[in-house]
Amino acid sequence: MIKGEYMLEILLGLLVLIVIVGILIYNNLVVLRNNVENAWAQVDVQLKRRSDLIPNLVNTVKGYMKHEKETLENVTKARAAIMNAKTPREAAEADNMLSSALKSLFAVAENYPNLKANENFLRLQEDLSDTENKIAYARQLYNDNVLVYNRAIQTIPNNIVASLFSFKEKEYFKADEGARTAPVVKF
Repeated sequence: MIKGEYMLEILLGLLVLIVIVGILIYNNLVVLRNNVENAWAQVDVQLKRRSDLIPNLVNTVKGYMKHEKETLENVTKARAAIMNAKTPREAAEADNMLSSALKSLFAVAENYPNLKANENFLRLQEDLSDTENKIAYARQLYNDNVLVYNRAIQTIPNNIVASLFSFKEKEYFKADEGARTAPVVKF
C-alpha cells in the first residue's frame, strides 16, 4: 500500500503534468489561431490589391465601352462590396461577385479591338491576372490553416482546453454556387 505522503507527491506530480500539458496545448492553439488570422490577412491584402486595380481598369475601359454601362456598374458595385466585407463569408461572396463582373467585362472587351490593343488595358489585365493567382494561393493557404486549426480544437485533449478558453471554429473561404458556372454575356 502506498503511504499518504507518496500519494500526495504522485497527485501533485500528476497535477503539474496536467498543467504543463494544458499550457502546451493552449500555446499550440494560439499559434494555430494566429496562423489562420495571418492567412486571412494575406487574402485580404490580395483582395484589396485587386480592388485598387479596378478603378484604373474601369477608367481605361470607359472611353471605349460607352454602351456597356451596366457591366462597368457591376464591376464598381462588386469592388465596393469587397472593400466593405468584414468576414471571410462576406469577402467570399463579394469576391465571387467581382470575379463574375470582371469575367463579363473582359468578355465584352473582346468586341473592342482598340481597347484590346490599349497598353494600359493590357497591363491592367496582366496585373489582374497575376493578382487572381495570388488570391487563389492566399485562399488555399487560409483554408489549409483553418483546417489545421479546426481539427486541433475538435480533437481530444485539445477540445477540452479549446472549450475552456473559448477557441471557436473558423470559417472556410468558400466559393458560392454561382462562381462555379461561367457568366452569361449577351451582346
